[in-house]
Amino acid sequence: MGKANLDENRSGQLSRSFAVIRALAQGKDNAQRVIDVARSVGLPESTTHRILGGLIAEGVVEQCRKTRCYRLSVEFFSLGAMAREPYTHDGFIGDILESLCADLGDSTFFLVRRGFDAICMDMCEGPIPVRSYTGRIGGRMPLGTGEGGLAILAFLPEAEREEIIRANWAIRQEHPEISDDEQALRARIHLAHKLGYVTRDRGIIDAMTGVSVPILDSLGSAVAALSVGALAQRFRAGRLELVVQRLKLAADAIAPVVDRYRMRIHNPY
Repeated sequence: MGKANLDENRSGQLSRSFAVIRALAQGKDNAQRVIDVARSVGLPESTTHRILGGLIAEGVVEQCRKTRCYRLSVEFFSLGAMAREPYTHDGFIGDILESLCADLGDSTFFLVRRGFDAICMDMCEGPIPVRSYTGRIGGRMPLGTGEGGLAILAFLPEAEREEIIRANWAIRQEHPEISDDEQALRARIHLAHKLGYVTRDRGIIDAMTGVSVPILDSLGSAVAALSVGALAQRFRAGRLELVVQRLKLAADAIAPVVDRYRMRIHNPY
């Protein structure tokens, strides 16, 4: 019983530590006060302060001497960058994104499925910055939200897709400005199957939009997506077909490499 209690205590400490890390990562400000972190994770200030002290000792959190606020450290960023490498395949996907960006003159994105979410693993910003649904590298949104998230959702097995739609529905309602109602979502999924890609008339900002294609594994299930974001006017006058063609060629090049990591980046039921 003593060992069981010790293991349970360690597990609880680990969970609280990661809750603090997530609060620091998701905070709107670059650095946060102890009281703000404590409120975010629902812990007493004394407990939060102790956890932050431990994370500072490990080098993944730092405290500003002037403001006494806390933020994630460069060491934490370095660890995240190293962990990201297998998913971007030692720069291979980054090279493809840069090539697409240079050829098309628009911002490009690589998103990977993680459970019920789509995570931006890499991007290359074009001449005109685009506000994406995931926000930045490492950002995530529920599957079905945004072109990339919908491209992944649409090309999953039907039973799995229905489970995700149900599970994500409440979360998607928190983002009415970028989410479709259920009828519109299902109509867009049907259209995606017909066209082989996803696009829409407008993005987060009316003047901007995007187009995305799925990256399929050897089982024919989407594990990732490639997207292009640009001014809406750049997808007119037949240019959309060119962008889709380039995305599909790039997705075909990435698919065999991504498939090697299928069990790592895809969460089968």
